[in-house]
Amino acid sequence: MKSIRIGYCITGSFCTFEKSINALEKLVKDGYDVQVIMSENAYNTDTRFGTSKSFIKRIITITNKDIIHTISKAEPIGPKKLFDIIVVAPCTGNTLAKLNLGITDTAVTMAVKSHIRNNRPVLIGVSTNDALGAAAKNIGSLMNYKNYYFIPYSPDDPINKPKSLICEFDKIEQSIKNLTE
Repeated sequence: MKSIRIGYCITGSFCTFEKSINALEKLVKDGYDVQVIMSENAYNTDTRFGTSKSFIKRIITITNKDIIHTISKAEPIGPKKLFDIIVVAPCTGNTLAKLNLGITDTAVTMAVKSHIRNNRPVLIGVSTNDALGAAAKNIGSLMNYKNYYFIPYSPDDPINKPKSLICEFDKIEQSIKNLTE
C-alpha cells in the first residue's frame, strides 16, 4: 500500500492547537506522509495557548519537514498534485467563509484552492465559536460543494458558548480513510 499524502492545514483556532497537533502526530506515527500548511496568522501569532515558535518547533520535530506558510509556497500544491487529501483542522469561521466565497489570501486558502482544482478531497475540521451563527451558512454551502467533506463535530460548551462547534480531532484518521480507501 502506498502512503497517503496529506496536506495538513492549521488555521487560527489557537485553543485547539494542542488537539490538532496531537492528531497530526498520530497520523505521522501511523505512517502517513504529512506536510503541514499554516495560515500566516497561525504561523506568526503568540497567544495565551502558546508561542508560535513552540508550535512550529513541535510540528517540524513531528514531521521532519518545514511548514508551508506563504501563498507562494502553497500555490504549486495543485499543479504538482502534491497531496491525495487536504485536511483543514482546525478550520476557523473566517477560513470557512473564505473557502465558501473563493477568497484566496492565506497559505491555507491557496492550498485548498490549488488542491481542489484536481477534484481531490478536502476534509474540514470545524472549530469556531459562531458555527451555529454567522458561520452556519458557510458550513451549509461547503457541504453542498463537490469534494468538501467534514470531520464529525459537536458543541464544545453548549451552556457558555451555545453557537460554538468543534471537530472531533480523534476522528481525523478514520475520516481520511473513508475518503481515500
